[in-house]
Amino acid sequence: MSEQGFPFFPATLEFLILSLKTQTEMQLGLLYTGEEKDRPEPELRIARHSIDLLAMLQEKTRGNCTLEEQRLLDNAVTELRFRFVQASEQQEKNAAAKTEPPEEKSEGQAGS
Repeated sequence: MSEQGFPFFPATLEFLILSLKTQTEMQLGLLYTGEEKDRPEPELRIARHSIDLLAMLQEKTRGNCTLEEQRLLDNAVTELRFRFVQASEQQEKNAAAKTEPPEEKSEGQAGS
């Protein structure tokens, strides 16, 4: 492909952070196209790894970023950790709902 093909965003720390954040949101099932019924199941193991990558980047760049870059990174890690907990809890609820047998009334309770 020639240089005049698809334009790329500049290679910046902000672009890297936003790329990893968007990727993680997809892995958590927060970004999808289509109907609610088409929402993919979260890939929690992969999402956890992506969050860990951002946290490592946060630690390794501390003191070497602009204030805006540090805030973006801190906010991304905090938000994604929160969303990860939400997705984990929802997945546990969904799994429990699938394994619970449907409630049936016994014959003695039918007339009560």
